Amino acid sequence: MATTRVTRATRATRLRSGTALLGPAFVAAIAYVDPGNVATNTAAGARYGFLLVWVLVAANVMAGLVQTLSAKLGLVTGCSLPEAVRDGLSRPARLAYWAQAEGVAAATDLAEVVGGAIALNLLFDLPLLLGGVITGVVSTVLLVLRDRGGQRAFERVITGMLLVIAIGFAAGLLLSPPPAEALGGLVPRFDGVDSVVLAAGMLGATVMPHAVYVHSALARDRHGRTTGDALRRLLAATRVDVVLAMVVAGAVNLALLLLAATALRDVPGLDGLDQVHAAIGDALGGGVALLFAVGLLASGLASTAVGSYSGAVVLEGLLDVRVSPLTRRLVTLAPALLVLAVGVDPTRALVWSQVVLSFGIPFALAPLVRLTSSRAVMGEHVNGRGTVVAAWGAAVAVIALNAVLLVLLAIG
Repeated sequence: MATTRVTRATRATRLRSGTALLGPAFVAAIAYVDPGNVATNTAAGARYGFLLVWVLVAANVMAGLVQTLSAKLGLVTGCSLPEAVRDGLSRPARLAYWAQAEGVAAATDLAEVVGGAIALNLLFDLPLLLGGVITGVVSTVLLVLRDRGGQRAFERVITGMLLVIAIGFAAGLLLSPPPAEALGGLVPRFDGVDSVVLAAGMLGATVMPHAVYVHSALARDRHGRTTGDALRRLLAATRVDVVLAMVVAGAVNLALLLLAATALRDVPGLDGLDQVHAAIGDALGGGVALLFAVGLLASGLASTAVGSYSGAVVLEGLLDVRVSPLTRRLVTLAPALLVLAVGVDPTRALVWSQVVLSFGIPFALAPLVRLTSSRAVMGEHVNGRGTVVAAWGAAVAVIALNAVLLVLLAIG
């Protein structure tokens, strides 16, 4: 009996120790369930049914691989991805690289602030511009929490918001479960130019450049740099962290597409998230619509805080410039508020912001794969041959899809 008690106690201790290592991937995973995902995934489901399910599945697998490599880079080298990139670039190249990363950060913030503004409009009938300001203020408070309360407190708040997002976006599937034909969406195919544009937007909303940059810093700042058995243990825990976080994020994204494909297919007038919200209410009831709006609000608030933190990581890593959370917040908040102030259609802005993000992915992926595949950088933890092939395959697939998209847009 004593042996049994010792064994149980040992297992409990190991479980607590293991779960204590989780967290950074769940913060990074917020980037995969931001308002841009809501816009692109509901648009894909409502217009094309289950056609683009395969895009979400493939993108989520790619995201899991990419986030694992990003965290591994931070743990093994003690550097964030932007810091590691900086070491191999001249100053003009660093400035050019930072400029594109800053553009991606602005596109990220556009999606997230606009999404939060739409949610506040749906819940409280607030003007979009005021909702955008409130979203920016709350996200600044979350950043201050991280600076003063520490990363673990920040992780707990963001993970709690992720739970709210999951409930809000997946609740409708309980009343409108997808049919067996949804499995047909796993077969890769397109249906015209618009489906390619949506696929690129879905990819940009799922494999997010700023999540790639920030995860390396999150893992490093949470655990520090270790070696030997401690490092191997951290890397194993990180893989579990990433898998769990990506399962949650992937399930939320898939739920959005399936909900739109089952409950909103061929519903006329679904040109914006407010129409999607109204259609969900008509089809599934006001309670589900309320949960959807609450999930959208949590998505906007959490993701814009993480996105702004990522921008700070990029700025400090590439240019060795550190700014206050308020200054960093204002830099990327201003373009989003401008879009709301001039009256640009918010949902169209959301979708196109995700397309812009997809063009920033290669600039994050290529250096990440190259660095983690270098024995000089990673030592014994260098990528294996299979990982190298899979990672470069993902990067090439993203670049190829973006090239096709650019050609299609150019010819109309």
